[in-house]
Amino acid sequence: MHPTEIIELMIVGGVLLVILFVSSLLKGKWRKIIQGLAVTSLIAFGIIYAVRPSWIDLQIENKIGYLDIYLKEQYPEETWEFSTVHHRVDGYKHMNPYYIGVKFGTEPEVEYKYFVRKKDDIIQAGYSVINELQSELSHLEEE
Repeated sequence: MHPTEIIELMIVGGVLLVILFVSSLLKGKWRKIIQGLAVTSLIAFGIIYAVRPSWIDLQIENKIGYLDIYLKEQYPEETWEFSTVHHRVDGYKHMNPYYIGVKFGTEPEVEYKYFVRKKDDIIQAGYSVINELQSELSHLEEE
């Protein structure tokens, strides 16, 4: 489990404990209402925790589509392949899944990282080179 997930669980647990403590101070109808609020909060967190990885996958698919359109406009004669972070696998959770790696056919030893905010807001965030002797980067976008 990633430290961020542990912090999230601690915060949710703390909030639930506070809600249950407040419910123990109340009587009758208000106690049941506050306990219902605690159960509802627990169910909502469970749903969010279960659905979030699928939501991230959907967002990445959309962003890859936007990036593909952008690259077709910028480099019409070029081929490329995408790589993304496996955010569901242990060991990759510390990495930002929204950075999309692109390897061009003419530069297979260079991976360019793109960050897509919206359809019209795409930036080249960096690159990594396998062969350190690679000096000329033909797809490097200067701002």
